[in-house]
Amino acid sequence: MTNILSVYGGYGLWVMGLIANYSYLSDENLKELKSLGSSEEDIIDSVEDWSDEEDVLLDIDKMWDVLHFVLTGVGTEHRMDDNPLSQAVLGVTPIEDISEYMAYTEHSQIADIVTALDKFDIEQALETFDMMACKEAELYPDIWDYDDEKDEIIEEILDYFEHMKRFYKKVLESNGNVLITIY
Repeated sequence: MTNILSVYGGYGLWVMGLIANYSYLSDENLKELKSLGSSEEDIIDSVEDWSDEEDVLLDIDKMWDVLHFVLTGVGTEHRMDDNPLSQAVLGVTPIEDISEYMAYTEHSQIADIVTALDKFDIEQALETFDMMACKEAELYPDIWDYDDEKDEIIEEILDYFEHMKRFYKKVLESNGNVLITIY
């Protein structure tokens, strides 16, 4: 199973900002993705083409690891295959053997993610948000020493969570699938 930290050489070696993007993936494009095999160049080229064509997109910038932490209690290095909140951030099926992190979630699993996001009380979770816990968990990005920015970070997490809920609802209503890229 692909681990984001192992893909990028561990927490301490990130040089550039890693951002997470979520996009609608049609059944036709999902079928094509599954048929591409392990040709990294073909996969990345196809994904970039599909993303350029899509209107249903979500960019949660660098806050994917901390959002996963708030939703599940653990960072993304502890992917939870049976947890729809973890799946909302990391997808259900990782694409193996490529240098970028990519995963997809098929339409049949989107409703469970929407339900879990709707039931999750983000405001209660953020009441106990602790910058030191984020630092100890070595969450990306490494901004946890800036305690004076805690309120802005909480607001950003809340905004991305709300955007994620709307995104998954749009995909569900459109009978689509989701493609997640983190790079």
